[in-house]
Amino acid sequence: MPLNTDAKKNIIKKVISNQDYRDEVLVIIDEIFLDYCISFFKQVVYAKIDALGEKSDWYKKVFLNPDLPKEQIAINSGLNMKSITNAFNSSKKEVVIQASYDNYNRLQKTINDLVSNGNNFEIKLSIKFKDVAVDLTVAESLIVINTIAVKRAEIRGGMWSAVGKQVEKPLMTTLCMLFNVPFEYHAQDGNPDSFREVDFYVLSKDGKKLRTEVKLMGKGNPESADAIFARQPAIFLADKLSDKNKKQAEMLNVQWIELRNKGGYKRFQEVLNALNVPNSDLNGDLNTRLDEILKEIYGE
Repeated sequence: MPLNTDAKKNIIKKVISNQDYRDEVLVIIDEIFLDYCISFFKQVVYAKIDALGEKSDWYKKVFLNPDLPKEQIAINSGLNMKSITNAFNSSKKEVVIQASYDNYNRLQKTINDLVSNGNNFEIKLSIKFKDVAVDLTVAESLIVINTIAVKRAEIRGGMWSAVGKQVEKPLMTTLCMLFNVPFEYHAQDGNPDSFREVDFYVLSKDGKKLRTEVKLMGKGNPESADAIFARQPAIFLADKLSDKNKKQAEMLNVQWIELRNKGGYKRFQEVLNALNVPNSDLNGDLNTRLDEILKEIYGE
């Protein structure tokens, strides 16, 4: 899920300026999700109308149609691709289709059992598009609600993952430029094969490549920090760090930076000095300089 340029720039500015960047991501998630809901509900209306008078399962016929993309079939059945791949060690379309059919049948049985157990409740979705309206049964309503819930989770997970992949490197580049690290000391050409796409390094004056790990995580994600420490970075930069994370870093001789502290970005210069990476003081106002750097990085 690609982030637009404005979102990337706003996230980087907020992270460095000790502000919560999550509202930028939540706005995008909501926009994508609501667009999906409108499109999905339109499809439901037409599928239900086309099936009037038929006794077949119109939802399964239309939304689990084998001609659809496998990702769409999975979501419509109440699953996501990651769950299927983990369960069956395969993402082939025929595997996805069978797993989706099985899950849909299980879901349908669970809903039918719930409805037939004499629970005195009633849920009905009434969807109107232009001059056409349809009413869904309790079972149909629950299936539709489940689908949009699964889709919301998929959008949310994909967007937070995209933030890491698309923002972490430019964030590090911005910090390096903020403290005037010469380009050749933070250029990412010639990274070793062991480096992932999100890995970043800076170069010390004596030519040592210093791996930098970035994690825009909250304090409640100790597993993420553990995974990072296992890769033995020289620098660990995060949005928030717990006291435990900081102690872990210090025990492992890893330099840490927590940006959600007042002036937290300034610690990056202290780390550069400690690791013998050439730099100089920030020139001018922080926000003005950030605007200049981000314009240079993104060209707009």
